[in-house]
Amino acid sequence: MKNPRRFLVSVLAISAFAFSAGCGGGGGGSSTPPNTIVPPGNNVAPISVDGGPLGDYADAAFISVTVCVPGTSTCQTVDNILVDTGSSGLRILSSALTVALPQQNAAGGNPVFECFPFDSGYTWGPVQTADVKIAGETASSTPIEAVGTNVTVPDGCLSFDLPPSNNIDELGANGILGVGLFAPDCGSGCPTEIYYECPASGCFGISPSVALQVTNPVSLFTTDNNGVIVELPAVSGGQQPTLSGSLVFGIGTETNNALGAAKVYGADPEFGEFTTSFNGTAYSGSFIDSGSNGYFFLSSSVSGIAGCGGNDAGFYCPSNTANLSATNEGTNGTSGTVDFSIADASTLFSSGDNAFADLGGEISDSPPYFFDWGLPFFFGRNVYVAIQGQNAPGGTAPYWAY
Repeated sequence: MKNPRRFLVSVLAISAFAFSAGCGGGGGGSSTPPNTIVPPGNNVAPISVDGGPLGDYADAAFISVTVCVPGTSTCQTVDNILVDTGSSGLRILSSALTVALPQQNAAGGNPVFECFPFDSGYTWGPVQTADVKIAGETASSTPIEAVGTNVTVPDGCLSFDLPPSNNIDELGANGILGVGLFAPDCGSGCPTEIYYECPASGCFGISPSVALQVTNPVSLFTTDNNGVIVELPAVSGGQQPTLSGSLVFGIGTETNNALGAAKVYGADPEFGEFTTSFNGTAYSGSFIDSGSNGYFFLSSSVSGIAGCGGNDAGFYCPSNTANLSATNEGTNGTSGTVDFSIADASTLFSSGDNAFADLGGEISDSPPYFFDWGLPFFFGRNVYVAIQGQNAPGGTAPYWAY
């Protein structure tokens, strides 16, 4: 039976914490261009929906990432890293790291640690520096988080009231590759509950400069640094044991990453959100997140879609597959309808498969103000993620396009 892991979007993306500045752009319409999968190349890395390192992570896409001691050939490739468009920055379990990366220190010489809150749990560990290599791309001297440490978790981190995600059993992956809409993971004015300076006497909160924060490595590539395209094929028959696709770096920078006919949906430059209208309600804090393993929305908004019980609580278990639709609208005025389905999650999890086109779950926030388009949204369409502050075709980033 699958471990019914829920969504992994950064709490920073769905809270009052700010990022930076920008605006979306584009046209209108509702059609989605034909889905193509680019083969591996210099700016293309293979990704796979295969259950992850424990074999129990449904609807999660994984990639391999190489980290090196900066400026050296002392490197290690770590596989089973979760691809997450809902956060920014590379996080790797310290238990999966065999290469000794240099520690990042604050101005006073004390080591810097990070507590990063996801909706499903927090990561806690030291900030280290690595040359990050994926496919033929390199992000030099990139701040990353080495998740998991014996340094005591500070009270500020615990104030998020989230469970830990600091080992492989809790996280279900060897790490997270955050390739979201922003370069830094917290931004200017970062709250002191996120970063800490940790002398021997104990940790205290700090607000580091953007340059010292854990950073989306794509933004630090020499070229192909304005975003990514997540390419995954449609799920045959609604569910499959595995699914293979590509993570393409850059938008409009190579012959294999043109924006083409994709529609651009501008995202809020502060939080990275747009509006989804569903069942008569407009959810202005919505987002597209490959780190979420289902469609997540308000359970009581649709008659006949009941929540699961037992180990599958938090997911939906309708008696019959529900065929639904919603309308997305970007900050640039682009709008389009998305059709989707929700099936019985308990039946899906018990099948032994790993890729599900119609997995969904409920949002417990009261009142809910977002619709989470998780990994099932990515199946059968190429999804573009343009990074704020970078030049990209189709309008000013940040934006999604599909």
